[in-house]
Amino acid sequence: AVTSWSATGIGRTSLAVAFASLAKGGHLRVGMEDTLTFARGVPVTHNAELVARAASLAELAQRPPMSTDEARELLQVKAR
Repeated sequence: AVTSWSATGIGRTSLAVAFASLAKGGHLRVGMEDTLTFARGVPVTHNAELVARAASLAELAQRPPMSTDEARELLQVKAR
């Protein structure tokens, strides 16, 4: 069986948790429900900002983001 896990940080912990998760082989989950500021004093205006930052962090960690199809397969979610 394949084990998959993800992590998310809330507020100021979001970047630290993202780095740790990627370093240890985990996946990321991001969203405005957990992170309202992109940087100190800079509010997030759309989830796409957080997704783009997570994708950039994954690239830096040499863990390229999954495609939509790959994520669906991992999560066993049928395509719409």
